Amino acid sequence: MSDAHIHLAIDLGASSGRVIGGVINHGKLTLEEVHRFPNGPSEIDGHLYWKFDELWQHILDGLKSACEKYGREAIRSIGADTWGVDYGLLDANGQLLHAPYHYRDSRLDDMMDRAFAIVPKEEIFGYTGIQFMQINTLYQVLEEKDRMSDAATLLMIPDIINYLLTGKKVCERTNASTTQFYNPATHNWATELLERMDIRTDLLPELVDPGTPLGPVTEEVAEATGLHGIPVYTVASHDTGSAVAAVPAEDSDFAYLSSGTWSLLGVEMTEPRTGSDTLAVNFTNEIGVGKTIRLLKNVNGLWILQECRRIWNEQGAPNDFSELVELAENAPPLAALFDPDDAAFTGVCDMPAAIQEHCRKTGQPIPEDKGAIVRCVIDSLAMKTRYVLECAERLRGQGPIGTLHIIGGGTQNRLLNQCIADAVNRRVITGPIEATAAGNVLVQMMACKELADLTAGRALIRHSFEVETYTPETPQTWDAAYPKAKAMYN
Repeated sequence: MSDAHIHLAIDLGASSGRVIGGVINHGKLTLEEVHRFPNGPSEIDGHLYWKFDELWQHILDGLKSACEKYGREAIRSIGADTWGVDYGLLDANGQLLHAPYHYRDSRLDDMMDRAFAIVPKEEIFGYTGIQFMQINTLYQVLEEKDRMSDAATLLMIPDIINYLLTGKKVCERTNASTTQFYNPATHNWATELLERMDIRTDLLPELVDPGTPLGPVTEEVAEATGLHGIPVYTVASHDTGSAVAAVPAEDSDFAYLSSGTWSLLGVEMTEPRTGSDTLAVNFTNEIGVGKTIRLLKNVNGLWILQECRRIWNEQGAPNDFSELVELAENAPPLAALFDPDDAAFTGVCDMPAAIQEHCRKTGQPIPEDKGAIVRCVIDSLAMKTRYVLECAERLRGQGPIGTLHIIGGGTQNRLLNQCIADAVNRRVITGPIEATAAGNVLVQMMACKELADLTAGRALIRHSFEVETYTPETPQTWDAAYPKAKAMYN
């Protein structure tokens, strides 16, 4: 360890957070989990909020543990990434007005229709090129705009963390691009759109790119953690942006699937696609490292399986995910399918009952036990992957894509990976599991001049982490079932 140096990644997901040490030693990167903590919403007066004060204390605890583990002299920098779309409002003294709302809060249920009554859907897409989802920041802010009189600054979640670390109020570009009021063509805020909706634009901070130095941690943070003088850099602070940076691709002929609570599938582009064909399939143009465009679709993912497991746990019949997948392996494949993005499966609910009710209503065999229900989930996710990949190929306009890279926690679900390979009928490469943290560290290394560019970073990922390759085994069976599934998506 004496020759190693460390970059610390603060990585917050929707269900847990971590402080991870990115250890660089003998030309390889290893990731060490220093501190893990739970995350999730809290219900107050009928609304869902993030428990941000608790998250911040966990972050400080994790940074302190990292200092104790590695020693301050070994640590080169800190970077933070989180999920997208959620934000906090700061008053003139830099204090949060209230805990940030959670993107699954029910206050958003009719906000898209209210927005379209002000600015037509097609024009919103022309400004922003962003997939329409009611969780987007645009609809959250539209709902709250009349309660913002005491606000001085709007910061996205990772920007709040950077502000608390350094005192700098800026908005990192990859996360800004998830708001649906960022213009990927002009690389700036879509202020005209906000003005048409009578939303304050004076709240918006300066935009900065991944790899921007924010200065050292504040004295308050240094006293709490021991990390005196350690610099903080913006990374691709939208977790998907960091994850895609860590795709171990050797060339540009690939698609990626960030597999976790959400399934985010897309391709890397140099220019945004904001035409009617992109709007028709509800794809999004988000910013990546190096101002690349992540042309992708956000699909409801393993959230569905997580909710099934939560219900079974509450019923006193707990299983871990590996046990559930093992049960699914013994269930008949493709017995029943559903669209993961159907509104019945996107919220907090009795997910097993919702799946059974869908199958009942659509005249399909009703999955009665855990194995059959989990198999239905896995098959449905794999089949939707095929559809979204076909859409990505059409929008890219460069012919069939050779390889699908799957990154993130979903790579541990080997049954899902094989089903995806069969459904898309091409090579699938999985790994790294901790792609988000790896991409976070890569951008810090680029900022510290330890890596020349993203190409060098991806080479480091290939050199540092094992991957697994899946080849199609029964593509004809999936071909036969595809028309039934595709009819659900249109």
